[in-house]
Amino acid sequence: MIFKLTGVNQGSSGTRISTRCPHCGHNGTFESIGNDIQNNNSNRVFGIRRCPNEKCFGHMFFVYDKGQKNIVVTHPSDTIPFDKENIPENVLNAFQEAILSHSNNCFIASAIMIRKTLEEICMDRNATGNNLYKRLEDLGSKIVIPQELIEGMQELRLLGNDAAHIESNTFDEIGKNEVEISIEFTKEILKAVYQYESLLGKLRSLKKTKEEENN
Repeated sequence: MIFKLTGVNQGSSGTRISTRCPHCGHNGTFESIGNDIQNNNSNRVFGIRRCPNEKCFGHMFFVYDKGQKNIVVTHPSDTIPFDKENIPENVLNAFQEAILSHSNNCFIASAIMIRKTLEEICMDRNATGNNLYKRLEDLGSKIVIPQELIEGMQELRLLGNDAAHIESNTFDEIGKNEVEISIEFTKEILKAVYQYESLLGKLRSLKKTKEEENN
């Protein structure tokens, strides 16, 4: 949820916070709102900032370590950006939950939702089979997609499967690196399934317009 901070008194001093807005994705130096607070027994400062993008003005809480000179945490937390164009709602909702779980360091939950994203893609494209392995195989015969991405989907399926079963000996080995690679790979799958065709259509439309202008 985004709350826009408009008509507020902006502080003239405070810790310089430069980051990507968790609301609109704008990169910039956030504006001070009120006074920062520092614990006398630590180097950590916390306060409120406003996105400098006038179309957003979203608010963000932060904790900053002056000794390490880095942002410890923000709320809302920053999320991995991705293109949402042409992705069906059910697929999009599952993948957004995977990304949100990752941003809050809930890596096992994120892995489960990546698997859920694959399930939703199969359902959207009417892929059949009595388990996800079979459905992904069938999906490969229904869509034009590089073989490497088909193989990658099977790897993502196994990651989510381990995460979903508490009795698995490997579920708690899923960490930040595994999930971030899985998210990036899933982004490429979504592009291949839902966005390349649209991009090609735009290119053909542009070419047609140019030809019409020249005639």
